[in-house]
Amino acid sequence: MKRSVFLAAIAMFAVACGATGSRANPSPTPRSGLGFDVSASENEHAVTMHPGQKLEVALHAANGMNAWSHPVSSDPSTLEPTVDPAATAAVGVTLAAFVAHKSGTAQVTANAGPKCPPNAACPAYLVVYSLTVTVT
Repeated sequence: MKRSVFLAAIAMFAVACGATGSRANPSPTPRSGLGFDVSASENEHAVTMHPGQKLEVALHAANGMNAWSHPVSSDPSTLEPTVDPAATAAVGVTLAAFVAHKSGTAQVTANAGPKCPPNAACPAYLVVYSLTVTVT
């Protein structure tokens, strides 16, 4: 009898762990319907847009890393930063919005460094994100 109770407890624990492990990521998802024509994350490295379209960039911090710096455009005359009034990010998520103005190419870049405990040696490296935006 003890063995069956023990196995039942393990089965319930495994099911409970599976339920919590399979929850959706609390990070924001592309918010279609809020005025963005194109969305990009740390997994995208090139997008194509047309003048007047809006781009949303949502970058998620990797484990052991600080949040990404705020993404910037290499050519604001082609791809200008804009305010996203609906932007509310979860911890570890960096959001930015841009508007395409004219044909051309711009790079959206951000970087992140490792999280290190206070007063501890920290590795000296930087992760760089780059998104090539082609406006046609």
